[in-house]
Formats: sequence, structure tokens, C-alpha cells
Amino acid sequence: MHYVSVEALGKSYGIKPLFNGLDFHIEEGDKIALIARNGTGKSTLLKILAGKETADEGKLWIHKDVTVALFEQEPSFLDELSVLDNIFHHNHPVINAIKAYEEASESGDAETLGKAIMKMDELHAWDFDSKVKQILGKLQIHQLGQSAGTLSGGQRKRVALARTLIDIGFEHKHVLLIMDEPTNHLDIDTIEWLENYLNQEKVTLLLVTHDRYFLDAVCNEIWEMEGSRLHIYKGDYENYMEKKAAREEQLVSTIGKAKNLYRKELEWMRKQPRARTTKSKSRIDAFADVESKAKQRIQNSQVSLQVKMNRLGGKVAELKKVYKSFGDAVILKGFDYTFSKGERIGMVGKNGAGKTTFLNLLMGLEQADSGKINIGETVVFGYYCQQGLEVKEDMRVINYVKNIAENFPLANGGSLNASQFLQLFLFEPDQQHTFISKLSGGEKKRLLLLSILFKNPNFLILDEPTNDLDLPTLSVLEDFLSEYQGCLLIVSHDRYFMDRLTDHLFVFEGAGAIRDFPGNYTQYRLWEKSREENEKNARVDKRVSENAVNADQEVSSANLNTRKAKPSYKDKREFQILQEEIDALEKEKSEITAKLNNGTLPYEQLEALSARIGEIAALLDTKELRWLELSEILEGS
Repeated sequence: MHYVSVEALGKSYGIKPLFNGLDFHIEEGDKIALIARNGTGKSTLLKILAGKETADEGKLWIHKDVTVALFEQEPSFLDELSVLDNIFHHNHPVINAIKAYEEASESGDAETLGKAIMKMDELHAWDFDSKVKQILGKLQIHQLGQSAGTLSGGQRKRVALARTLIDIGFEHKHVLLIMDEPTNHLDIDTIEWLENYLNQEKVTLLLVTHDRYFLDAVCNEIWEMEGSRLHIYKGDYENYMEKKAAREEQLVSTIGKAKNLYRKELEWMRKQPRARTTKSKSRIDAFADVESKAKQRIQNSQVSLQVKMNRLGGKVAELKKVYKSFGDAVILKGFDYTFSKGERIGMVGKNGAGKTTFLNLLMGLEQADSGKINIGETVVFGYYCQQGLEVKEDMRVINYVKNIAENFPLANGGSLNASQFLQLFLFEPDQQHTFISKLSGGEKKRLLLLSILFKNPNFLILDEPTNDLDLPTLSVLEDFLSEYQGCLLIVSHDRYFMDRLTDHLFVFEGAGAIRDFPGNYTQYRLWEKSREENEKNARVDKRVSENAVNADQEVSSANLNTRKAKPSYKDKREFQILQEEIDALEKEKSEITAKLNNGTLPYEQLEALSARIGEIAALLDTKELRWLELSEILEGS
């Protein structure tokens, strides 16, 4: 089924064209990743497709049976309403029933809950409700009555993601899901769950993401937007990089030939022959095309810098028996570590485990409860965090960087001036005089990052540096950091970024425990999953062993009692009662099994009946064992 057609689409802000002349099609089942630099209109294009903005020119056609669902980088809510009201915003009987049921569950009012359950039964809404519960649970959304206006940035992203996934689950049919950086502010477990969820759902997907492992797991096609052209690549990110390199190599050759031809044609044009034949007129008309090809520029994001870093002495940083807590929350518990020159450490752990607190302690922004933190005299920290730029936004980009320093020193004795360093991080000369207020969110993050690097620190701390950065910028950053000679400490949920740049990990396991893992992030995840599987198997083996021992003991006891015991009236009466009880339990078990197989029961009843089946099985085991014991006594009398 044909979902979307776009022809000669264009959009500008003021005199600045974001894109023009875009042509593409989206078919049912496509899973597409869109790659482009910050500030080139990715988010704007997504909003146009979702009907939130209009194009200045061109045609957009969307099939009438297709529902477009948009997940935005900066989600919008009705802040005065609750989380529940913002998530269940559709006015539909099933959605309203689930919303009423969730409200009743939160309030604990038995009468209201009973009415909500009856409505859920009537609309057969339990299957969809179980999916809703899975989404809310995995995204750690629990306080549904909380006002949306009180949510943090990360919480808003999770609630918006839940709302989008519930929307597409509710629509059922033809859905085009458009997602703009969905993995920002999500931990690794949630990202991996989202990968699996999107692969299971039958949706057509257009995605902007910086997470290359997520991209590979979810998408099978990559679109690269450069100016007014879309380059389409089938396959994964590695294939895209290979095909892109081959395309650029061919383009270099084409431009070289065009330049040679351009010099000849330019010389001919300057002669201005008096007589123009029909043939020469066509040559004049073709000159503009030759000129445009010859003047093409290839954006090269490869960075190779021999940085003249501030000298790092023998002593870098040392932590001795460091303790830190916030109330009952223990962050560090006697932590010891000595940093060495050139270390490249990744930091991982669940949100709230204390990673940011650790960084603040290291830089002296917070004080430890006890222990010592000694920093070498030559250490110059560079700290990139999520707070963003602290600057007057009426300042121009070039002036902001020049206020830090005029030049960036190189190891060969040379230097880069502020403008050259800006170009290195994809700020072209015509953009360097732009006011900071006119930059996109991703461009501001890029400016903050390069301003920290321009200070030439020898101990670099990056707290979630990949959020809101585009893939071309990440490629530049990774190339820069791969040549970096100082100490590197990274907190990131970007698995690709961590694998490429770190040698070992600090794993924050909670309750003040930090594991020093000797490997990259992928190796750690494999080790962790292997450990979890081993622990699971060990628990199963222990239960099987315990059950076997208990069974042997019970049989031995029964045999011993059989040999010694003589039947009494009490034994005979107990045997008769046991027979009646076992028959009643078997009957109840059959009735419950029939109800469970019916498939029409509400969730709560299913849960209660499932629990009761377990109780009956345990009772039957106990009573049948006693029945056998008494049976042998009676038969032996």
C-alpha cells in the first residue's frame, strides 16, 4: 500500500532555505532512518508530514486510510491536566473505559472500580489494557494523577513516548509512525525494550535518531538529506557508510572533471564571440550546469588533529575511601580509585544510581561525606553536561568562541583560529555570524561542545554528550576524541559511542557499589545477560533439588508411619473427609480451567483465578499424599 508521496517540497525561514525540491515516497512496511545535520530541517520535515506545519512549496499526498502519529523531540502537553488525561486524550469508548479503570485503580474506591471493570468487560478492553500496562511499566510511569506541568524533561519524554505508543496500538490499522530522537533520556534496558516493541508492531516507520545500534535494530533503509537531495541506502548503518564513501569518491572524480571542463568553457565564454550559432547557444545554456557541478563542495566530517594538550602531570586524580549518601540513598560506599594518564572510562547504571553525583564530587562541585579526593595540580577539567549554553543569545557564534580564546594550539606548533575550529565542527563561514538565538537545539548543543573542547582540557568529562546531536556531528566528535590524549570519562546511553571510545567501565550497581568492568559496553551487556541466565538456572536447580529432598523425606516418613501405625476411627474418618475434599478440589480446578480457557474474563478475575489454581494444586499435593498414607494404613489393617 502506498502511504505518502512528496514532490518538490520546500520550506524556508526568512531568507534561509531549509530544503527545497525534495521528492520521495513511503510504502507500507518501510522502516526508514533519516540522517541530516542539525539545522537542515529534519524536525520541520517530520512536522510537515504530520500536518503540524505547512510547506512553502511542493505537493504532499497521504493516503486517506493512513493515520500519522508523531513523537516530537520537545513534546507538548496540557500542563494543567494530569499525566493520565494527557496520555488518554482520544475520545473513544475503549480509551475512555481504560482511562476510567486506571483512575479507579489509583483511587482504590471499590464501587467505582467495580463499575469500571464491568465497562471493561462490556467493551472487551482487557487485551488492550494489558498492552497499556506493559508500556506504562516499561517506561516507569506510575503516578498517573501527577500534573503534567510538574514533570521533568526526562519524564515528559517518557510520558510522550507512552502516549504515542498507546495511540498506535489503539489505531490497529495503517499507521505511519514518525519519531524524532525517541531514545533521548531513556536508559539502555528501556531502549532495548523499545527496539523489540517496534519490531513486533506492524507499523511503517520514519525515524530520526543518533543511536546507531537502535537504528540498525529497527530500520532497514537510511535516507541522507543533503540540501535539496535525498540519498537512499538500503541496509544497515555500516552499509550506509561504505556506500556513502563510494558515492563521495565518485563525486570527487566528477567534480574534478567538471572543473577542467569549466576552465575551458569559462575561457570560451570570456572571448564573447560576436556570432552565435545555434550550436554555440546550446553551449552557453550548458555552461551554467557545468559551473554548478564544478563548484560543488563535499562536506568532509573526518577530523585528524594533533592537539597540543595542556601537560598532564604524573598525578591525575585519586579517590580514597569515599562515602556519599543522600538520606537513605547510598551513592558511594568506600570507593577507591586512582586515575592514570590517558584512561578512557565509560560510566553506566540506572538513572538515579549516582553517576552525575560522582562527576560533581570529582570536580569539587559537591563534597563527599567522608574520604579523600585528590586532584593533580596540572589537571584542567572540561565538563559537558545537559544544562546547555549559559550565554546571552543576542551574541554571534564566532564572538562566543573568540571570547574563550582566539586560537587552538596544535602539536606541530601551529594553531587553528576560532573560525577554522568552528568549520571543523560543521559551522560554515556564513553561519558563524548567526545569532545564537537563531540556532536549532542541536546546533546549540554542538556549539557548547566545541566551546568546551576549544578550552583544550586534559581531563574531559562528557555527561550524555550524544543527546540532540546529529550523526554527522557525532562522527566528527568521535574522530576528535579517538585522537584525544587526555583522560576521558563518559556517561552515555549511546552504545555505539561507548564501544568506540571506552576501554573499561564503572558500573553503578546501586547501594554504593561500583564495579570496574574490563571491557566495552557490548562486552558488559553480554557478560551481564550470561550472569543473569546462570543465576536463573541456579535458582531453578536449587528449587528442583529442594523439592526432591522434601519429597524423599515425606515418602520415608510415610513409609515409617505405615509400618508402625494401626488404623483408628480417627484415621478412617480423616480418610473419608480427605476423599470428599480431594473430589471438591478437583471439581473446582476443572471449573476454573474452563473459565480461564473461555478468554472473556477481565484482567483482575484472571489474576485471581490463576492464583487460586496454584493454591488448589498445592492443596491437592498435600491432601493426596496424606490420603495415600492413610490408604496404606487401612489396607494393612
